[in-house]
Amino acid sequence: MELDPDDIFRDEDEDPENDFIHQKEATKEMVVYLVDASPKMFTTMCPGAGEDKKDNSHFHVAVSCISQSLKTQIINRSYDEAAICFFNTREKKNLQDLNGVFVFNVGEREYLDRPTARLIKEFDEVEDSFKRLIGSQHGIVPGSRENSLYNALWAAQALLRKGSAKTTDKRILLFTNEDDPFGNIKGVTKLDMARTTMQRAKDAQDLGISIELLPLSSAASEFDMSHFYADLLGLEGDALAQFVPTVTDRFEDMKNQLRKRMFNKRRYRRITFSIIGGLSIELSAYALIRPTLPGTITWLDSDTNLPVKTERSFICGDTGALLQEPPKLFQPYRNQDVKILPEEISKIKRVSEGPLRLLGFKPLSCLKDYHNLRPTTFLYPSDEEVIGSTQIFVALHRSMLQLNRFAVAFYGSAAQPHLVALVAQDEIVTSSGQIEPPGMHMIRLPYSDDIRDIEEAHMDTSLTMPYASEDQIRKASAIMKRIDLKDFSVCQFSNPALQRHYSALQALALEEDEMPDVRDETLPDEQGMARPGVVNALEEFKLSVFGDSYDKEDDHVNEASRKRKASTDDAARESAKYDWQDLAVNGKLKDLTVPELKNYLTAHGLQVSGKKEVLISRILTHLGKVR
Repeated sequence: MELDPDDIFRDEDEDPENDFIHQKEATKEMVVYLVDASPKMFTTMCPGAGEDKKDNSHFHVAVSCISQSLKTQIINRSYDEAAICFFNTREKKNLQDLNGVFVFNVGEREYLDRPTARLIKEFDEVEDSFKRLIGSQHGIVPGSRENSLYNALWAAQALLRKGSAKTTDKRILLFTNEDDPFGNIKGVTKLDMARTTMQRAKDAQDLGISIELLPLSSAASEFDMSHFYADLLGLEGDALAQFVPTVTDRFEDMKNQLRKRMFNKRRYRRITFSIIGGLSIELSAYALIRPTLPGTITWLDSDTNLPVKTERSFICGDTGALLQEPPKLFQPYRNQDVKILPEEISKIKRVSEGPLRLLGFKPLSCLKDYHNLRPTTFLYPSDEEVIGSTQIFVALHRSMLQLNRFAVAFYGSAAQPHLVALVAQDEIVTSSGQIEPPGMHMIRLPYSDDIRDIEEAHMDTSLTMPYASEDQIRKASAIMKRIDLKDFSVCQFSNPALQRHYSALQALALEEDEMPDVRDETLPDEQGMARPGVVNALEEFKLSVFGDSYDKEDDHVNEASRKRKASTDDAARESAKYDWQDLAVNGKLKDLTVPELKNYLTAHGLQVSGKKEVLISRILTHLGKVR
């Protein structure tokens, strides 16, 4: 079999360009949603959001948040596992048969498993039948030693027992509006129940399970962390003051808060960093920004509806027999066929030993802003496989910070080798905690062909270069200050096309009659641009640039408008050559070509997209032949 260079040098390993997409070594996440189902969750109302401004119970807010999170997870991180657990319930359903704890689930699914369409559909209806089928009650009452919060933490810990803490993120998200769960208990009994509950939480944390609280406040009373949950979560000082929720929390705010807690920056791969002379350390790579793309297409068998597996077989060209052994590759050279073994091909493809190899150091002044063409990858040491990686990394990190140097390294595979810059980031700590962790940013440096010289805007040096006046600069600055986006981050905005794609999938999977509404956050904020301050700043800037004679209806037509007008005029001339009424009456529109049909539509300002049948139907409707 003759060698195909394009096939030989096709990267069979993970493409570095897709580092942000493929997550073969990514950690898995297991989440247990703990929802307080006491009567107070049903009677306390939360101010509503949206057009109707309808108030919702805290239980409704919690259920809606979890439902939205499951729908997001089933698309973005479908291999993560989740469980939904209610406590302070009349009925019980859990592995330990504990009172006041009900694990919500559907058939053919374990308590802690991947979310399914059936789970989401039935969970969306749980609020209507909750009091009838599951029931709500006060789980901690005077005269009883029953501790429903303790039981809930125990049940959640049991659900999260599977999976290693090294490769799995285990979390408990607790929804409640009761800031003092033992408020009705007095004396030694209260102290004992609080102590045992906190010990149960500490046991879970010692096993690598993080406990996070999503408190719900009302307009009448604010959630007070100091009663109990500050001690349970280990919060104090400024951290406690910042955690206290405000009374202005809304339904959408809660969903956004949950989404932020769900989307952690997780390790997506391990990298071996070769430093010198066989000395290598292990690093963990974190993608700070990852593009979201639709899932890959999966072909299904038309009869069984199972995924189709592609198999390739080789047949001998002389005998037609099926070859049992893989074909040997060869390269013609001077009338001879030179056979090449797979091991030799691997050596040819290998550009460097190891995915990341240190080449040297350069001053930070050599690194320019335009070198950063892609989102960086954050590197942090790991001692899981190579003991001592952290110590070596810290020594290298400190030296680079002190000397103002960045490291130049080779990174990539045989098909796409790259030079990268490793820039040390110092730790940033404030009184409220860590803002930025210490580590290194890996910046993929551009090839020489990627860098272009800036072309002169005005090639004719005899002309006077226009410059903005001080007044124009001042007015432009005023506009920028008016429309500045506070705390802007690209992570705040989602791709509207992908969200519509996911909404269609969600509607199909859940058999919904209508697609969920998708808010396009990339569109201009018309309401914000209409504020008096912005309007006045724009008018002052236009007056400063164009003067009193400026008229937005002036005949300064741009190039695109002229082209559109010329295209419409050409289409009108071509369209006038036909008697469209006669063609429509005699059914001869189908004899015309698609461009000819589009000429009529363009001349009359109609939509030109669609197949030929759609175009004909649109013309007939416009001519009044179809009603």
